[in-house]
Amino acid sequence: MMGWRGRIGFLVPPGNPTMEPEMAQLAVRGVSLHYTRMVAHGTTGSLDGQDDRNRTQIAHLEENCELLSHVRPGVMVLGHTATSYTLGRVGEDELVARMEARFRTRFITAFGSVVEALRHLGVQRVAYATPYNAATTAQGKAHLESYGFEVVAHGNLPGVINIYDESPERAYQLGRMVDVPEAQALFISGVGMPTLDAIDVLERDLGKPVLSSASAMMWHALRCIGVRDGVAGAGSLLARGV
Repeated sequence: MMGWRGRIGFLVPPGNPTMEPEMAQLAVRGVSLHYTRMVAHGTTGSLDGQDDRNRTQIAHLEENCELLSHVRPGVMVLGHTATSYTLGRVGEDELVARMEARFRTRFITAFGSVVEALRHLGVQRVAYATPYNAATTAQGKAHLESYGFEVVAHGNLPGVINIYDESPERAYQLGRMVDVPEAQALFISGVGMPTLDAIDVLERDLGKPVLSSASAMMWHALRCIGVRDGVAGAGSLLARGV
């Protein structure tokens, strides 16, 4: 049987070419990964219109979860960090509760996974890096602060035309640009820009934990289905197991 240790279901933005390959990079033996595309309109990956696309995804989320539920995942993952910034803390909590009640399975978000990971690491002071525009970056900073984290530095990657055209090398440059000594950890937001190949290098060069939305949501999803394997190559959070 596929997924004999557990099944993870991911809700993916329609134009995202990054999530499936990066999640496959973190695959654990016996855990199967399943995907469905969310609904959004406009130019996917563009910095313009992000909030409108987020709201469209939210509006159609229940029907997308209905499709994903047919593979009977042990957890469903909303694989889009900025949707949480549009929702705000109360809206995100309400969404999670509604999806779990409707589908009788765990439902987590990429951003909620970051919160769990930072708490697990005992981190209070965070450097926050994004590939977004200034407005969405400010939303994310406020969302982090609403959970009690101190954002000691933040910044967005210059020159982004489309997030899906970015690279691990640019993610590395972004992390180096935003990090400050006071930060206990660096968080790189978003699942559209490839980050996994940059995380180990950043941890060695910065001397602190580095996590991205991608690494955090796989770590959290594995915890949700009770799988405790370590995963090498994408930072100390995953490498040490759960």
